[in-house]
Amino acid sequence: MSNGQSSARRAVKSSASASPAKAPHFGDQLREWRQRRHLSQLDLAGDAQISARHLSFVETGRAAPSRDMVLRLAERLDVPLRERNMLLVAAGFAPAFPNRSLDDPALAAARQAMERVLKAHEPYPALAVDRHWNLVSANAMIAPFLAGVAPSLLAPPINVMRLGFHPQGLAPLTVNLAEWCGHLLERLHRQCEATADPALIALYEELKTYPVPARKTPHSVGADSLAVPFRMRMGDDVLSFISTTMVFGTPLDVTLSELALETFFPADDRTAEKMRALAKSLA
Repeated sequence: MSNGQSSARRAVKSSASASPAKAPHFGDQLREWRQRRHLSQLDLAGDAQISARHLSFVETGRAAPSRDMVLRLAERLDVPLRERNMLLVAAGFAPAFPNRSLDDPALAAARQAMERVLKAHEPYPALAVDRHWNLVSANAMIAPFLAGVAPSLLAPPINVMRLGFHPQGLAPLTVNLAEWCGHLLERLHRQCEATADPALIALYEELKTYPVPARKTPHSVGADSLAVPFRMRMGDDVLSFISTTMVFGTPLDVTLSELALETFFPADDRTAEKMRALAKSLA
């Protein structure tokens, strides 16, 4: 079993053990996050500018943290906003970060900014996903890539990761399936490690069950490669893209902090030409 697989399984067990009928004590949750970040009590206490003795008392329940201390410790541990709220509740405080739906009027400016970015990226494909890789929005250039996908995979919520791995999704058309899916699995594994989100962990385990060839070694991909491309067969052409990810800076809303924009740029002139022609045919 690989290190990535074993650590993901440990995260599954940790998540399961952290979800009994009664929510775990704040100190238990804090200890789990500290251990997940591979920090000693001394390391975290130094970062948070408190004594290691006091931190030990907080973890064991002998001392109650203040609201400010909970937030300070969560920041030092790089805990996601959703889980920071959970830490606050476990410590007896109200959540600090609002968790609105994306169609809430308070997020109108962010939603408009997202749509502008997606539209401006045409004639190249771009999409937005939530924390579980469910499709939130996409520009017009995504639709042609989904033409051959099974209808069941396009029923909301559309999971973008599942689309990439599923034999009735994009997998049969992905020329470098092993390399691309290997990259996606590594990325998802890092998210599982960072968040311990049970839904992400379940998705990770599901994706590993799909028939994806073994990944080649990085050296065999090509010594001059700058990034793992996404190479997809479309008709008689093979289109090649490099991808980038954008997130909102300094978000204070849970939903906004979990939103990611995935943009694809042509990796060669032929792909750029093909996408411009495709955009004209869709106009």
